[in-house]
Amino acid sequence: MTRFLIVALLTAMACHAGTAAAETSTVFARENLAAWCIVPFDAKKRGPEARAEMLERLGITRLAYDWRDEHIPTFDKEVESLKARKIELLAWWFPSTLNDTAKKILDTLKRHDQQPQLWVMLGQPKAATQDEKVAECVRALRPIAEAAQDAGCKVGLYNHGGWFGEPENQVAIIKALNLPNAGMVYNFHHGHAHAGRFAELFKLMQPHLLAVNINGMARDGDKKGKKILPVGSGDDDVAMLKVVAESGWRGPIGVLCHRNDADAEAVLFENMNGLKKLCAENPALTQTK
Repeated sequence: MTRFLIVALLTAMACHAGTAAAETSTVFARENLAAWCIVPFDAKKRGPEARAEMLERLGITRLAYDWRDEHIPTFDKEVESLKARKIELLAWWFPSTLNDTAKKILDTLKRHDQQPQLWVMLGQPKAATQDEKVAECVRALRPIAEAAQDAGCKVGLYNHGGWFGEPENQVAIIKALNLPNAGMVYNFHHGHAHAGRFAELFKLMQPHLLAVNINGMARDGDKKGKKILPVGSGDDDVAMLKVVAESGWRGPIGVLCHRNDADAEAVLFENMNGLKKLCAENPALTQTK
């Protein structure tokens, strides 16, 4: 998508500004959206300032920050650039142990008086039984959750497939941790196998949910090379989004740029526009319960 087309489409969306007030109390309102996977997955390899400018241009006021080792030296600049554009640092991808990088993240947040969610993913537990697996994960996560609590941050268990990515297991871990700052982040793109029972799972997750990252959900898309799709192009998008809307949960909604070959601005806009179209066509998605 060219910059000219992006500008044209943004202008067209601005023409509908009269509907914005009606959307503000809905879970999929523009101001409730957060950008996710826009740092290492941006083909333009934007730096902190250009990234913040892009988000401001798109009207996105929240960022969930993912990073790679090459971004560690620019942690401070990232936070400063967001603050300058009045963009909320909603979440920060966090290591699975309290290593030097984890400590640097916490030091950066303290320096800038920031308290984002810390999104954490663990691998497959080595233990044999269900109870032992839960206990193993609790031992790994407790130091992180306690350090996060000292920093005023919540910890979100991040589903990424495998045993740790199953909602029932994450809820069991959260209950066993028994800390007020422990919750979970649910990703549509790592939940294709959950689509058929999403309503049941969402009810289980809802008391613990910190954020939901949405995606176009083709049936068995993760097995057919369609794991990452624009919102509005999948078979299960409306059904899954409707569950979220009708639940009354009003936490932040992440929109993805998870494609190495594309401009993050174009991908974010495509997802936002797809969501806007779905909401316009399906009134159930914009109810204000």
